[in-house]
Amino acid sequence: MQTYIRLHAADDVVIARSQLMSGSQVEGIAVRGLIPPGHKIATRAISVGEAVRRYDQIIGFASQAIGPGEHVHVHNLNMGAEKGNFTRDYAFCADLKPPAPRRHATFQGFVRADGRVATRNYIGILSSVNCSATAARAIADHFSKLTNPSALADFPNVDGVVALTHGTGCGMATEGAGMQILERTLAGYATHANFAGAVVVGLGCEANQLQTWLAHSGLQEGSSLHTFNIQDTGGTAKTVVKGIEFVKQMLPQANAVQRVPCSVEHIVVGLQCGGSDGYSGISANPALGAAVDILVAHGGTAILSETPEIYGAEHLLTRRAVRREVGEKLVERIRWWEHYTEINQGEMNNNPSPGNKAGGLTTILEKSLGAVAKGGTTNLEAVYEYAETVKAHGFVYMDTPGYDPVSATGQVAGGANLICFTTGRGSAYGCAPSPSLKLSTNTALWTKQEDDMDINCGDIVDGKISIQDMGEKIFQHILDCASGKPSKSETHGYGQNEFVPWQVGAVM
Repeated sequence: MQTYIRLHAADDVVIARSQLMSGSQVEGIAVRGLIPPGHKIATRAISVGEAVRRYDQIIGFASQAIGPGEHVHVHNLNMGAEKGNFTRDYAFCADLKPPAPRRHATFQGFVRADGRVATRNYIGILSSVNCSATAARAIADHFSKLTNPSALADFPNVDGVVALTHGTGCGMATEGAGMQILERTLAGYATHANFAGAVVVGLGCEANQLQTWLAHSGLQEGSSLHTFNIQDTGGTAKTVVKGIEFVKQMLPQANAVQRVPCSVEHIVVGLQCGGSDGYSGISANPALGAAVDILVAHGGTAILSETPEIYGAEHLLTRRAVRREVGEKLVERIRWWEHYTEINQGEMNNNPSPGNKAGGLTTILEKSLGAVAKGGTTNLEAVYEYAETVKAHGFVYMDTPGYDPVSATGQVAGGANLICFTTGRGSAYGCAPSPSLKLSTNTALWTKQEDDMDINCGDIVDGKISIQDMGEKIFQHILDCASGKPSKSETHGYGQNEFVPWQVGAVM
């Protein structure tokens, strides 16, 4: 097996499969210096200011002259004079293709009264504001399977009672984008198919008033949705008691469900990557993309997100848009992010993280080109704003930050009932109420953190399996997990601390 990977004949770099010593040969060129695994080696002389290509796409510009065999990274590659804002050919709708032949498979899901299908069966305790977080957690803690197992002993079909609290809800305008995003997020969770019921706890004087939220969200209280405030109830202790009683009332109905065969068209997968490395765009991301193509062929839905992490690769998505306005909406979100980072005295290349760079990724352009591979190859059906309800089937896009907990929170609010999360560095993440599968990009990570990883896509880099076959394997993992098989993050108890709504605007 070769010690390096060439991704495209027109590329200016190859990728090290393992650590390469000075003097090693790649394509007949002597390596100059030590090259870490997943990092890039130049295969030709590159002049200052010249574009450097990987995936046959521009990943940056030489900031100094680069010789054949040299390490290409942050010391000699940057975003260029225009900081990545060079002209791209959006070619709206140019790569549309007919739908693949419809496939039919089933998984074991919970069917709700309104016809929606769940992959898990929880009761949720939400807080309207950070001030009610402690009370919300105390309510959920009463039903902990670790500290009070008898509380749910008679309800075996209930996966648990989880508290999803956050750090906002006040110190913000009662109108505007920030509040709209929070309201959408909480509404998406309160009505999520994976929640048999929800209790929402407020303080009483916060900006995010419960009655206003209900009205704006078109929600009404009933047997599966209860809201109340600490100040109205008479303090923390009484609030906890009241919340526990509401959950007890919900439990018999929540337990009265059984898993039954359901069409895969009801699976909605949120696509995430975190702790990415130089292998992400070679192994786990394209393999997940292959699984997405299979999911879409079955009528299912996949949500690609993390807008700062598709920057420089958005033109690959606009070509797949089913209508020009879908592609234009994506470009509009890119322009919004350019402005948003600028007014906050940042730039789009503030992403990648130090860990990404240690793993071999140099610029956001390079990271993005690997990240979009998670979306497979099917048509882009729709573009949604953060936490909007996803109604389209197939491959869709949701505008979110690149920060994984915030991004996944928006996807779940939009209806994702399962998350697939690729990582090369070993991200610690889990989700509730939607389970999260972790995909390792390399075998070294799998060996080191097998307790946290569900699938080893490093077998692709090792030459043991094709991307397409790994995609089939991932798709089967999705079916198994959706049918109730616990993911590694679930066994560790992840999920309650990873609920992080996107906070936009001034904190007052």
